[in-house]
Amino acid sequence: MSVRKRVSKTDPSKFSWVVDYKDGQGTRRLKTFAKKKDADAFAATAHVEVREGVHVADGASCSVREAGKLWIAARERAGRERTTIAQYQNHLDLHIYPHLGSEKLTSLSVPRVRTFEEWMLDNGRSPAMVRKVLVSLGSLLADAQERGLVARNVIRDLRGGRGASDHRAQKRAKGRLKIGADIPTPAEIRSLIAVLTGKWRPVILTAIFTGMRASELRGLSWDAVDFEKKIIRVYQRADSYREIGRPKSESGEREIPMTPMVANTLKEWRLQCPKGKLNLVFPNTKGGVEGHSYLAHAGIEAAWKRAGIVRDTGQIDEKGPPVIAPKYTGMHCLRHFYASWCINRRSDGGLELPPKVVQERLGHSSITMTVDVYGHLFPRGDDAAELAAAEASLFA
Repeated sequence: MSVRKRVSKTDPSKFSWVVDYKDGQGTRRLKTFAKKKDADAFAATAHVEVREGVHVADGASCSVREAGKLWIAARERAGRERTTIAQYQNHLDLHIYPHLGSEKLTSLSVPRVRTFEEWMLDNGRSPAMVRKVLVSLGSLLADAQERGLVARNVIRDLRGGRGASDHRAQKRAKGRLKIGADIPTPAEIRSLIAVLTGKWRPVILTAIFTGMRASELRGLSWDAVDFEKKIIRVYQRADSYREIGRPKSESGEREIPMTPMVANTLKEWRLQCPKGKLNLVFPNTKGGVEGHSYLAHAGIEAAWKRAGIVRDTGQIDEKGPPVIAPKYTGMHCLRHFYASWCINRRSDGGLELPPKVVQERLGHSSITMTVDVYGHLFPRGDDAAELAAAEASLFA
């Protein structure tokens, strides 16, 4: 491996620096630099990489766009869900390709990716979206690394030093889930239940008292509802393309007890539920899979408005009155309520279940996830009344 100066034949005052070396396969490679220090740095790195058998020359690599196509194809062969593949493709098409698509994998560096990250943040991407895009880019580079198209995954170097602390800082800024802000209060739930009618009553009641995800509710079959044992078996879900499949993880398959209100409501609903080949509990009018947006907007969010659980958006309607929006959006707030109901003390109207049982009810993949999200809601056993009782028993 050598570094030599190359003078321009047409203009002797102009010159560059060339690294002349052989890669791991014995193929001669030339790489040109404007500055000698850059050539020396590359030569030192390439020497180590060739010796360790991980060096990839520019000519043996490919562009980010070409690597992206290989990565997507590999994810499809691995059986990833259609919605997951679509999410990966959106990350590529909307974020990665416009800024890095034409660049060689071997040209990517930590400063270059750091600049890309900051560009996304400065142009309206949320920290959560930026994190997801970088995870996808890191997965793409890992796939390319296994194919011998690049020697280094720069995302690991970028995130290794500060990724965890950045994520913790974002969580601190967002704060913990709060009752009355992120989680409906018992009084709000009672107001919501009071206005439920028609097809929305069974699905929203089931969401409140089982904590099932929207995809699980949309894919729930009557075969999974056991009225004799009063349990609901979760073993399938409907994705955003309205296709039925298994839960994303093994822990997603579970049994959830039904309250008397849910069991009685579902028995009544079964008599008028639209019939279809899928035998769904909460289908659309034709018996097929209900759309997620329709369930969220026409179902739960409209019900919040009828119950008067709303917030002022600060905007003014064309006709004059302020624009009112539901205080809570989407179905996930009901899952949060169910978790808090499982956790709360019996004296406060809850079930007071241990963390492991709460994890199983929610279908979390690990107890860590349950404690991270809801740990602050569990009774601490150190409030004034309990401390006084403990002190009294000590001296009894």
